[in-house]
Amino acid sequence: MSAYADSFCNAKLVKERHMWEKKKEVEEVRAFLGKGAEFIGKLIFNGAVRIDGDFQGEVYGQGSLVIGEGALVKANIAVNSVYIGGEVQGNIEVKEKINIHSTGKFYGDVRTPVFIMEEGAFFEGRSNMTEAAGGKITVARAV
Repeated sequence: MSAYADSFCNAKLVKERHMWEKKKEVEEVRAFLGKGAEFIGKLIFNGAVRIDGDFQGEVYGQGSLVIGEGALVKANIAVNSVYIGGEVQGNIEVKEKINIHSTGKFYGDVRTPVFIMEEGAFFEGRSNMTEAAGGKITVARAV
C-alpha cells in the first residue's frame, strides 16, 4: 500500500509542515464523499474533507481537501491545502500547499506558496506562486 493510501486508512490526514522538519500534524477527516456518490453544489468546511466520488460546484475550506484516486472534481477550490490523487478541473487557490500525487490530474490555474508534483502527476494550466506566511516560496518535485 502506498504512503498516500496508507495515510487515510484510519480517516486521518497527516500533514508535514516542511520537508526538512520531522514534526507532523494530524487532521481528522470530518466529511467524506465515497466512490460512486455524486454531489452538485457548494461545500464549505473546517478541518479535512475527502472526496472519492464525483463533485461539481464550489469548495471553500479552512483545512485540507483530499481528492482520492478515481475521483472527479469539477470545481473552483479555495482551501488551506489540497492533495490530488484523482482528477480536478477548475481553479485552485491554496494558503499552504498543493500536492499532486502520481495518479493525480489537474486542469486549471493555481495560486499557492508550495507546489509539489510526484513523478507521473499531470498538470495543465498556469501556476502563480504566492508568498507563504513565513515568506518562502517552494517548488518541489517529489520522486
